[in-house]
Amino acid sequence: MTFPTQESAVVAQPLIAVRDVRASSRWYAELLGADSLPEHSHRDVYDRISCSGQLLLQLHAWDEEDHPNLVGADAAPHGHGVLLWFQVDDFDSIVERARGLGAEIIEEPHVNDKPGHREMWVRDSDGYVVVVAGPDVEYLRG
Repeated sequence: MTFPTQESAVVAQPLIAVRDVRASSRWYAELLGADSLPEHSHRDVYDRISCSGQLLLQLHAWDEEDHPNLVGADAAPHGHGVLLWFQVDDFDSIVERARGLGAEIIEEPHVNDKPGHREMWVRDSDGYVVVVAGPDVEYLRG
């Protein structure tokens, strides 16, 4: 078994299957204050959400292109056991945007005492749970 060295990097690039790539792309970009790819011919099937050049999330349409595990949208609950977790610098702005989007709020903004940050849990239109959290110990510094 080998482990990454300082010269190598491991970067998470989560991909979720969604019913409407364009709508999900707009929702995540607005919520996170991020960007999606410029308009492209594949946009109804695939998009990427990024911020300052860093990939945050990939979106792919259900039942398109026969990719393994991206078929059968109703075969299982979407995202059961998975949290899409985003650490953000401007927690208050994201909370405001989530409310403006009419996001279903699962947990109101609160302090998670163990890491010492604020967090809010919402659900997107496909049923995925999205957590936005301020930096660890952010609340304790305040």
